[in-house]
Amino acid sequence: MADSDNPAIPATAIEERHLAGTGPGGQNVNKVATAVQLRVDVLALDLAPSVYRRLRSLAGSRMTADGTLVLTARNHRSQEANRRAAMARLEELLEKAHHRPARRIKTRPSRAAKARRVDSKKVRGQVKKARGKPRLD
Repeated sequence: MADSDNPAIPATAIEERHLAGTGPGGQNVNKVATAVQLRVDVLALDLAPSVYRRLRSLAGSRMTADGTLVLTARNHRSQEANRRAAMARLEELLEKAHHRPARRIKTRPSRAAKARRVDSKKVRGQVKKARGKPRLD
């Protein structure tokens, strides 16, 4: 992920913890802490304010109030595979945060388009009016 737009993640910003995993693994699950929890100090990444805001909204509940991003990986049987999965998720999240969404350009409907819309509404109104009770004159 290290290119000019997305600088490398400093090792000092990442804290790694190992947890007891769940799921497949048999007796190995009970003996070895295979799940990996990455705690990333987002403020240490020195992100631009706009990138930080996008990351905060993308992370949702995975971001704590003090600016720590918590990612847990426990899908694999080995600690190393879970570590790679967590790092891949972190890089993907940062990649998405660095992507600036295209600005929306406001457009206005033309006079002809407005007229077509009103005409179609009038036609629908006539159809609905015709559904009413017949008048006895």
